[in-house]
Amino acid sequence: MAGFKDIEPRWKKGESGNPNGRPKGSKNRSTIARQWLEVNEEVKNPLTSKTERMSQEDVMTLALIKKARSGDVNAYKALMDSGYGSPLQQIESTNIEQPLFPESDAEEDNGNK
Repeated sequence: MAGFKDIEPRWKKGESGNPNGRPKGSKNRSTIARQWLEVNEEVKNPLTSKTERMSQEDVMTLALIKKARSGDVNAYKALMDSGYGSPLQQIESTNIEQPLFPESDAEEDNGNK
C-alpha cells in the first residue's frame, strides 16, 4: 500500500489547478435564480382563483400563504421568518460572584479576635 509521501502532486508548486479561473461575465447561481423568480406569466392566483399576471416569486409566496391558511405549520413558520425575520434565541446570564468555599460563622469569629 502506497504511503502519503509516495503520492506525487498533480501540480507543481505555485501552479494553479484552474489557470483560466471562472470566465468573465458568468453569473452565479443566486443571480440566475433571481432572474427566474422575476419571470412574469399569466397564472391562476391560488387565493382568488382569478387569472393574473404575476412573477414566479409571487406565485410561490401565494401558494405558501394558501398552505399556511390551511394549517401547514411549516409554511406558516417560513412565511413569518421571511416576513419578519427568524426570532433571536436569548440566553439569560447572571454575573453574581460567589465564593467557592463560603466562610462559616465560626471561622469569622476566630478571625476577628
